[in-house]
Amino acid sequence: MRRSVRIKDHWSEQRLFIGRILFAALAATALLLVVGGRLFVLQVLKHDYYVDLSQGNRVRLEPLPPDRGLMYDRHGTVIAENTPAYTLELTPEQVADVPDTLKRLAAIGLLEPEQVPALDRLIRSGRKFEAVPLRLSLTDTDIATFAVRQFDFPGVEIQTRLARWYPYGDAGVHALGYVAAISEDDLKHIDRDQYAGSLLIGKIGLEGTYEPELHGNAGYRQVLVNAQGRRVDRLGGGTVKLETRPPRAGNDLFLGLDMRVQKVAEEALAGRRGAVVAIEPDTGDVIALVSVPTFDPNKFTRGISVREYAALRDDLDRPLFDRALRGAYPPGSTVKPLMALAGLQYGVIDPNAAHFCRGYFTLPGSSRQYHDWKKEGHGMVDMRKAIQTSCDVYFYSLADVLGIDRIHDALTKLGLGKATGIDVGGELPGLVPSSEWKQLKYKQAWFPGETVSVGIGQGYLLVTPLQLAHAAAILAGHGKNFRPRLVTAVRDATTGVVRKLPPLAEPMIELKDEHSWDIVVEGMERVTEAGGTASAIAHGASYKIAAKTGTAQVFSLGANEKYVAKNVAERLRDHALFIAFAPADNPKLAVAVLVENGGHGGSAAGPVARRVFDAFLLGKYDAAPAAVLKTD
Repeated sequence: MRRSVRIKDHWSEQRLFIGRILFAALAATALLLVVGGRLFVLQVLKHDYYVDLSQGNRVRLEPLPPDRGLMYDRHGTVIAENTPAYTLELTPEQVADVPDTLKRLAAIGLLEPEQVPALDRLIRSGRKFEAVPLRLSLTDTDIATFAVRQFDFPGVEIQTRLARWYPYGDAGVHALGYVAAISEDDLKHIDRDQYAGSLLIGKIGLEGTYEPELHGNAGYRQVLVNAQGRRVDRLGGGTVKLETRPPRAGNDLFLGLDMRVQKVAEEALAGRRGAVVAIEPDTGDVIALVSVPTFDPNKFTRGISVREYAALRDDLDRPLFDRALRGAYPPGSTVKPLMALAGLQYGVIDPNAAHFCRGYFTLPGSSRQYHDWKKEGHGMVDMRKAIQTSCDVYFYSLADVLGIDRIHDALTKLGLGKATGIDVGGELPGLVPSSEWKQLKYKQAWFPGETVSVGIGQGYLLVTPLQLAHAAAILAGHGKNFRPRLVTAVRDATTGVVRKLPPLAEPMIELKDEHSWDIVVEGMERVTEAGGTASAIAHGASYKIAAKTGTAQVFSLGANEKYVAKNVAERLRDHALFIAFAPADNPKLAVAVLVENGGHGGSAAGPVARRVFDAFLLGKYDAAPAAVLKTD
C-alpha cells in the first residue's frame, strides 16, 4: 500500500512570515509615534507647564507675617508696639512623633507638662506644613538649653519674630487688651491664609475689637528646598525665578486716652478695687478707662504659663475682670441728679418748693419707715439743697410720685440700663427696672416700696462706671450726647494717611424746659461748696467742680438695723461712688469713680476724681489727693 507524502509550502510560510514582520514593524512604528508624540507634547507643547510644576516640587511657599499696627495715646506716645523676640516653633510634617517631642521638650524645662495636651490638640487642628509656636518668648537660658539638644528635636526650631510689647505694663490694660498665641478656638473662625506665619491674635480690649485693622495681610516668598524639605540656596545648574509678595502691615490706631491721666487715676486707686472713667463731654473721647487691680499684658504676649494664668483667674480681687465696662453696681446717690431731671421733665415737682425732711419717709397708708442717711433729717430742703446735701427723704418722695415706669423711661433716655456703644467689646448694659421687667423676670407685680429704693439708687437698679461717666457728660453738656469712644484716628499702613474719625453724636436730649439743666447743675455745684457732701474736694482748686457723691449698699438691712462699717466684713461694706464734671461753667471733663467697699463717696471716691481733674486740666500728674470729709 502506497503512503501519502506532504510537501512543504515554502512560499506560504514566507508570505506569513513577511506579513508578521510587517505587522510588527507597523505596530512598533505606531508605538514609537505615540511615544514620540507624547514626548513632543511634554517637551514642546507643555514645556512651560511642566517646568513650573517641577519648580513647585522644589520650591516651597514661606509665609511672611505682617507687622502688627501700633497704638498711640492722644499725645502721640506709643502705648502698644512690636519688639523682636525668640520663639520656639514646631513644624508638624517634619516631626515623626509630636506627643513624644512635646513630652521631651517638657522634660528639659522648655514646656510645662500641663501645656502638652493643649499644644498637641492645637498642632493636630492646624496645617501640617505651618509652624506652630510652642513658646513665644525665650530667655537666654532657654535658648542655650535648646541649642545643645537641638539635634534631638528635628522639626523644632528657634525663630526670630516680632512680639507685642506694652511699654506702660499694666497701665490701661483693660482698655488696650492684649494679644496671645492663636488657639484652637481661634483657628475655627480666622482666615488661615491671612494668618499664615502669624503667632498672635488680639484677645480682649482694643486688641480684640480692632483685630482686623491691627493685623494686616500676610505675604509670602518662594524658597528652594531639597528632597528632605530643607532650605538650600540652589539646585543643579539652572537659574530659578523665585517670587516674593511682601505683607501689608496692620494699621495704626490713635486713641483719645491720655496715658499720663490714666496712670494718675490708677495710682489714686492703688491697693483698692474699683474703676475710673473720664470722658470729654464735647467729643465722647475717653480720656481714662481704669479698672483695678490690673495685670501685666506682656505675660500673655510672651506666653503665660498655666500656673500664672490660674493665679490671675482665681485671685479673689479678680484682676482680669473689667469693672469699668462689665461691673454692674447700684449707683447710690449719684442717680439723684438724674432723678431730679426726671421730676422736672414730667412736671411732678416744683424745684423751688421747700419740703421738710424729718429723717425718714413713709408711704401713704404704710407705717414702714425709709430712713435718711442723716438720722436727724435735713429740715427744709428744695431741689438744689436736696442734691447738695443728698437728702434721701426728698428723693424717696419724688420717686413715689414719679412711679417706676416713668423713672425707667427717664433714666434710660439719660443713658442708664443700656450699652453706651463704646468701641471696645465686653460692655454690659446694666439694668433700669420697670413693672414690665419684673413681671417677665419674676412673674410678680411691682411694689411701691421698690420704687422708693430705686429713687436713691438702690434696689434692682444697676449701672456700670462707664454709664455713670456718660450720664455725667450728658449733664455737663446740657443734653449733648456723644457715644463714648477710644479710637479717634486710624493711620493706613500703606499710604501713611491718617484718617480722623468724627465724634459719634447721638440725638440731643431735650427737656421741656431747658432751664431744668441749670437747676440740677447748680445743685451739683453746691455739692462741692460749704454744706455739700464733698465740700473739701474743691479745696484749693482753681476751677469749679459740679459733682454728686454716692454710697451703695452691698447687702440689704432690716427695717430696724443700723449699718456700722467696722462691724461688717470688708467685702460687704458699702461701695463708694462719685460723678463730677469740671470746670462747672465750661466743662472739659466728666468723671465717674467707683471704689468697691470703699464706704462714703465723698471720702473714698472724691479724691480720686480730684486728682484726675488736676492732671487733665492743670497737668499735675503727681498731685497728692485732697482730704475729704467723710459724708455720703
